[in-house]
Amino acid sequence: QVQLVESGGGLVQAGGSLRLSCAASGRTFSYYVIGWFRQAPGKEREFVAGISRGGGQTYYTDSVKGRFTISRDNAKNAVYLQMDSLKPEDTADYYCAADNALTIARIWVLYDYWGQGTQVTVSS
Repeated sequence: QVQLVESGGGLVQAGGSLRLSCAASGRTFSYYVIGWFRQAPGKEREFVAGISRGGGQTYYTDSVKGRFTISRDNAKNAVYLQMDSLKPEDTADYYCAADNALTIARIWVLYDYWGQGTQVTVSS
């Protein structure tokens, strides 16, 4: 079992940056693909970025490519989402999730464990 805790959200002006962290408990953290998802008020939860077990593969939704970077440190049981050039449309609650799988899934229902979320607000 994996427990996930996100941090690093906050209020930032458009064009600014934030770095989200996802801290995980459990000795099998490296067995899990990790995904970042977000959900804005009144909208469905959407995939943002994912990273493979060893960190060698990453995947991004088109709207964040070139602006967001996902990384992980398995020795520290942590995953990060560096968000640059933020836009007001990036405003949402951001969640990290763990999937005991070999490939990065973009469908949120496939993920087994979830954090409580961290709020990101980008002002114009």
